[in-house]
Amino acid sequence: MVEIRKAIAELDPVWTRIRTEAEQAVVDEPLLGGLVHSSILHHASLERALAYRVSLKLASGEMSEQILREIADEAYASNSALGIAARADLVAVFERDPACHRFMQALLYFKGFQAVQAYRVAHWLWQEGRHDMAYFIQMRVSEVFGVDIHPAATVGQGIMIDHAHSIVIGETATVGDNVSMLHSVTLGGTGKEEQQRHPTIENGVLIGAGAKVLGNITVGRCSKVAAGSVVLQDVPPKKTVAGVPAKIVGDAGCDQPSVSMDHLLSGQQVLGM
Repeated sequence: MVEIRKAIAELDPVWTRIRTEAEQAVVDEPLLGGLVHSSILHHASLERALAYRVSLKLASGEMSEQILREIADEAYASNSALGIAARADLVAVFERDPACHRFMQALLYFKGFQAVQAYRVAHWLWQEGRHDMAYFIQMRVSEVFGVDIHPAATVGQGIMIDHAHSIVIGETATVGDNVSMLHSVTLGGTGKEEQQRHPTIENGVLIGAGAKVLGNITVGRCSKVAAGSVVLQDVPPKKTVAGVPAKIVGDAGCDQPSVSMDHLLSGQQVLGM
Protein backbone atom coordinates (compact mmCIF):
# COMPACT_ATOMS: atom_id res chain seq x y z
CA MET A 1 0.00 0.00 0.00
CA VAL A 2 2.85 2.39 0.82
CA GLU A 3 4.45 1.70 -2.57
CA ILE A 4 1.13 2.38 -4.33
CA ARG A 5 0.71 5.70 -2.55
CA LYS A 6 4.29 6.66 -3.40
CA ALA A 7 3.71 5.87 -7.07
CA ILE A 8 0.51 7.95 -7.11
CA ALA A 9 2.31 10.86 -5.43
CA GLU A 10 5.05 10.76 -8.05
CA LEU A 11 2.49 10.76 -10.86
CA ASP A 12 0.47 13.67 -9.45
CA PRO A 13 2.38 15.48 -6.71
CA VAL A 14 0.00 18.48 -6.76
CA TRP A 15 -3.07 16.39 -5.99
CA THR A 16 -1.17 14.34 -3.42
CA ARG A 17 -0.11 17.51 -1.62
CA ILE A 18 -3.68 18.86 -1.65
CA ARG A 19 -5.00 15.65 -0.09
CA THR A 20 -2.28 15.69 2.58
CA GLU A 21 -3.12 19.30 3.43
CA ALA A 22 -6.83 18.45 3.52
CA GLU A 23 -6.30 15.58 5.94
CA GLN A 24 -4.37 17.89 8.27
CA ALA A 25 -7.03 20.60 7.93
CA VAL A 26 -9.69 18.20 9.21
CA VAL A 27 -7.52 17.47 12.24
CA ASP A 28 -6.90 21.16 12.89
CA GLU A 29 -10.49 22.30 12.32
CA PRO A 30 -13.00 19.44 12.68
CA LEU A 31 -15.96 21.75 11.96
CA LEU A 32 -14.70 22.02 8.37
CA GLY A 33 -14.58 18.24 8.01
CA GLY A 34 -17.72 18.05 5.89
CA LEU A 35 -16.54 20.75 3.50
CA VAL A 36 -13.05 19.30 3.16
CA HIS A 37 -14.27 15.75 2.63
CA SER A 38 -16.93 16.68 0.07
CA SER A 39 -14.65 19.05 -1.82
CA ILE A 40 -11.33 17.15 -1.70
CA LEU A 41 -11.02 13.86 0.14
CA HIS A 42 -14.08 12.31 -1.46
CA HIS A 43 -12.55 12.63 -4.95
CA ALA A 44 -10.01 10.47 -6.74
CA SER A 45 -8.40 13.27 -8.78
CA LEU A 46 -8.01 17.02 -8.95
CA GLU A 47 -10.19 17.07 -12.05
CA ARG A 48 -13.09 15.45 -10.20
CA ALA A 49 -12.62 17.82 -7.27
CA LEU A 50 -12.61 20.82 -9.59
CA ALA A 51 -15.76 19.64 -11.35
CA TYR A 52 -17.49 19.32 -7.98
CA ARG A 53 -16.27 22.68 -6.66
CA VAL A 54 -17.06 24.65 -9.82
CA SER A 55 -20.53 23.13 -10.21
CA LEU A 56 -21.36 23.74 -6.54
CA LYS A 57 -20.38 27.41 -6.75
CA LEU A 58 -22.16 28.10 -10.07
CA ALA A 59 -25.38 26.16 -9.48
CA SER A 60 -28.60 28.17 -9.30
CA GLY A 61 -32.34 27.79 -9.68
CA GLU A 62 -31.76 28.01 -13.45
CA MET A 63 -29.16 25.23 -13.67
CA SER A 64 -28.65 22.41 -11.20
CA GLU A 65 -25.34 21.40 -9.67
CA GLN A 66 -25.74 17.92 -11.17
CA ILE A 67 -25.99 19.20 -14.75
CA LEU A 68 -23.04 21.55 -14.32
CA ARG A 69 -20.99 18.79 -12.75
CA GLU A 70 -21.70 16.46 -15.67
CA ILE A 71 -20.59 19.19 -18.07
CA ALA A 72 -17.38 19.82 -16.14
CA ASP A 73 -16.61 16.10 -15.84
CA GLU A 74 -17.08 15.78 -19.59
CA ALA A 75 -14.77 18.71 -20.24
CA TYR A 76 -11.96 17.33 -18.06
CA ALA A 77 -12.36 13.84 -19.53
CA SER A 78 -12.30 15.16 -23.09
CA ASN A 79 -9.37 17.54 -22.77
CA SER A 80 -6.49 16.66 -20.45
CA ALA A 81 -5.01 20.14 -21.01
CA LEU A 82 -7.65 21.54 -18.64
CA GLY A 83 -6.27 19.57 -15.72
CA ILE A 84 -2.69 20.42 -16.63
CA ALA A 85 -3.56 24.13 -16.78
CA ALA A 86 -5.38 23.91 -13.44
CA ARG A 87 -2.28 22.48 -11.78
CA ALA A 88 -0.10 25.21 -13.29
CA ASP A 89 -2.57 27.85 -12.09
CA LEU A 90 -2.63 26.40 -8.60
CA VAL A 91 1.15 26.33 -8.33
CA ALA A 92 1.28 29.90 -9.66
CA VAL A 93 -1.10 31.12 -6.96
CA PHE A 94 0.85 29.34 -4.23
CA GLU A 95 4.22 30.66 -5.41
CA ARG A 96 3.18 34.26 -6.12
CA ASP A 97 0.55 35.10 -3.49
CA PRO A 98 2.11 35.51 -0.03
CA ALA A 99 -1.35 35.05 1.49
CA CYS A 100 -1.54 31.51 0.07
CA HIS A 101 0.15 29.06 2.46
CA ARG A 102 -1.32 25.79 1.17
CA PHE A 103 -2.37 24.46 -2.22
CA MET A 104 -5.84 23.62 -0.91
CA GLN A 105 -6.52 27.29 -0.13
CA ALA A 106 -6.79 28.21 -3.80
CA LEU A 107 -9.04 25.25 -4.55
CA LEU A 108 -11.42 25.93 -1.65
CA TYR A 109 -11.35 29.67 -1.04
CA PHE A 110 -9.73 31.79 -3.76
CA LYS A 111 -12.25 33.11 -6.26
CA GLY A 112 -9.58 34.10 -8.77
CA PHE A 113 -8.44 30.50 -9.13
CA GLN A 114 -12.01 29.17 -9.13
CA ALA A 115 -13.14 31.72 -11.73
CA VAL A 116 -10.30 30.81 -14.10
CA GLN A 117 -11.12 27.10 -13.82
CA ALA A 118 -14.79 27.81 -14.56
CA TYR A 119 -13.72 29.90 -17.55
CA ARG A 120 -11.67 26.95 -18.82
CA VAL A 121 -14.79 24.77 -18.83
CA ALA A 122 -16.73 27.52 -20.64
CA HIS A 123 -13.91 27.87 -23.19
CA TRP A 124 -14.04 24.13 -23.83
CA LEU A 125 -17.79 24.43 -24.43
CA TRP A 126 -17.16 27.32 -26.82
CA GLN A 127 -14.66 25.29 -28.79
CA GLU A 128 -17.20 22.46 -28.97
CA GLY A 129 -19.75 24.83 -30.51
CA ARG A 130 -21.95 24.89 -27.41
CA HIS A 131 -22.01 28.66 -27.23
CA ASP A 132 -25.20 29.15 -25.23
CA MET A 133 -24.00 26.91 -22.41
CA ALA A 134 -20.65 28.70 -22.48
CA TYR A 135 -22.44 32.03 -22.18
CA PHE A 136 -24.45 30.70 -19.24
CA ILE A 137 -21.28 29.74 -17.37
CA GLN A 138 -19.73 33.13 -18.19
CA MET A 139 -22.80 34.82 -16.72
CA ARG A 140 -22.68 32.75 -13.54
CA VAL A 141 -18.94 33.29 -13.08
CA SER A 142 -19.54 37.03 -13.35
CA GLU A 143 -22.43 36.90 -10.88
CA VAL A 144 -20.70 34.66 -8.33
CA PHE A 145 -17.05 35.73 -8.54
CA GLY A 146 -17.18 39.21 -10.05
CA VAL A 147 -14.93 38.01 -12.88
CA ASP A 148 -16.10 38.38 -16.48
CA ILE A 149 -14.03 36.37 -18.99
CA HIS A 150 -15.58 35.83 -22.39
CA PRO A 151 -15.54 32.09 -23.21
CA ALA A 152 -13.98 32.80 -26.62
CA ALA A 153 -10.95 34.53 -25.07
CA THR A 154 -7.71 32.56 -25.05
CA VAL A 155 -5.99 32.22 -21.67
CA GLY A 156 -2.74 30.33 -21.10
CA GLN A 157 -1.66 28.42 -18.01
CA GLY A 158 0.14 29.44 -14.85
CA ILE A 159 -2.34 32.31 -14.39
CA MET A 160 -2.59 34.14 -11.07
CA ILE A 161 -5.40 36.68 -10.53
CA ASP A 162 -5.02 38.13 -7.05
CA HIS A 163 -8.24 39.21 -5.27
CA ALA A 164 -9.89 38.95 -8.71
CA HIS A 165 -12.73 41.40 -8.15
CA SER A 166 -13.93 43.23 -11.29
CA ILE A 167 -11.68 41.46 -13.80
CA VAL A 168 -12.87 41.82 -17.42
CA ILE A 169 -11.31 39.94 -20.35
CA GLY A 170 -12.92 40.49 -23.73
CA GLU A 171 -13.89 38.11 -26.50
CA THR A 172 -10.84 38.41 -28.75
CA ALA A 173 -8.27 38.88 -25.97
CA THR A 174 -5.28 36.56 -25.67
CA VAL A 175 -3.45 36.01 -22.39
CA GLY A 176 -0.19 34.05 -22.48
CA ASP A 177 1.38 31.72 -19.94
CA ASN A 178 2.59 32.75 -16.47
CA VAL A 179 0.68 36.04 -16.41
CA SER A 180 -0.22 37.72 -13.11
CA MET A 181 -2.82 40.43 -12.66
CA LEU A 182 -4.39 42.23 -9.73
CA HIS A 183 -8.04 43.16 -9.18
CA SER A 184 -10.03 45.52 -11.44
CA VAL A 185 -7.95 44.84 -14.55
CA THR A 186 -9.71 45.27 -17.89
CA LEU A 187 -8.52 43.77 -21.16
CA GLY A 188 -11.04 45.64 -23.29
CA GLY A 189 -11.83 46.65 -26.82
CA THR A 190 -12.09 49.91 -28.67
CA GLY A 191 -14.79 50.29 -31.28
CA LYS A 192 -17.36 47.79 -32.51
CA GLU A 193 -15.36 45.82 -35.07
CA GLU A 194 -16.02 42.08 -34.96
CA GLN A 195 -12.44 41.01 -35.65
CA GLN A 196 -9.48 41.35 -33.26
CA ARG A 197 -10.38 44.27 -30.99
CA HIS A 198 -8.86 43.23 -27.65
CA PRO A 199 -5.26 43.08 -26.46
CA THR A 200 -2.70 40.31 -26.55
CA ILE A 201 -0.85 39.84 -23.27
CA GLU A 202 2.33 37.86 -23.85
CA ASN A 203 4.01 35.42 -21.46
CA GLY A 204 5.26 36.57 -18.07
CA VAL A 205 3.46 39.93 -17.92
CA LEU A 206 2.51 41.57 -14.60
CA ILE A 207 -0.55 43.88 -14.65
CA GLY A 208 -1.15 46.09 -11.61
CA ALA A 209 -4.49 46.75 -9.93
CA GLY A 210 -7.01 48.80 -11.88
CA ALA A 211 -5.01 48.87 -15.10
CA LYS A 212 -6.91 49.08 -18.39
CA VAL A 213 -5.38 47.64 -21.56
CA LEU A 214 -7.56 48.60 -24.52
CA GLY A 215 -7.70 47.71 -28.18
CA ASN A 216 -5.84 45.48 -30.60
CA ILE A 217 -2.42 46.02 -29.04
CA THR A 218 0.30 43.77 -27.64
CA VAL A 219 1.87 43.91 -24.20
CA GLY A 220 5.26 42.31 -24.75
CA ARG A 221 6.61 39.39 -22.76
CA CYS A 222 7.86 39.93 -19.22
CA SER A 223 6.72 43.55 -19.09
CA LYS A 224 4.95 45.40 -16.26
CA VAL A 225 1.86 47.60 -16.37
CA ALA A 226 1.55 49.96 -13.41
CA ALA A 227 -1.60 50.12 -11.30
CA GLY A 228 -4.24 52.47 -12.65
CA SER A 229 -2.59 52.83 -16.05
CA VAL A 230 -4.51 53.05 -19.33
CA VAL A 231 -2.54 51.29 -22.06
CA LEU A 232 -3.49 52.27 -25.62
CA GLN A 233 -0.32 51.38 -27.54
CA ASP A 234 1.96 48.37 -27.89
CA VAL A 235 4.35 47.74 -25.00
CA PRO A 236 7.80 46.35 -25.91
CA PRO A 237 9.07 43.27 -24.08
CA LYS A 238 10.65 43.68 -20.62
CA LYS A 239 9.53 47.29 -20.15
CA THR A 240 7.49 49.04 -17.47
CA VAL A 241 4.66 51.38 -18.50
CA ALA A 242 2.70 53.75 -16.28
CA GLY A 243 0.25 56.63 -16.53
CA VAL A 244 -2.84 57.75 -18.41
CA PRO A 245 -2.18 57.20 -21.20
CA ALA A 246 0.61 54.78 -20.31
CA LYS A 247 4.18 55.53 -21.34
CA ILE A 248 7.42 53.61 -20.94
CA VAL A 249 9.03 54.62 -17.64
CA GLY A 250 11.83 52.07 -17.51
CA ASP A 251 12.81 48.43 -17.83
CA ALA A 252 10.84 45.68 -16.14
CA GLY A 253 13.67 45.26 -13.68
CA CYS A 254 13.73 41.46 -13.65
CA ASP A 255 13.40 38.49 -15.99
CA GLN A 256 10.02 37.29 -14.66
CA PRO A 257 7.98 40.17 -13.18
CA SER A 258 4.83 38.07 -13.05
CA VAL A 259 6.62 35.62 -10.76
CA SER A 260 8.50 38.10 -8.58
CA MET A 261 5.35 40.28 -8.22
CA ASP A 262 7.63 43.27 -7.72
CA HIS A 263 5.52 46.42 -8.12
CA LEU A 264 8.34 48.87 -7.46
CA LEU A 265 10.29 51.03 -9.88
CA SER A 266 13.88 51.69 -8.80
CA GLY A 267 12.91 50.63 -5.31
CA GLN A 268 10.82 53.78 -4.75
CA GLN A 269 7.80 54.31 -6.96
CA VAL A 270 4.91 51.95 -6.23
CA LEU A 271 3.35 50.44 -9.34
CA GLY A 272 1.05 47.80 -7.89
CA MET A 273 -1.40 47.86 -5.00
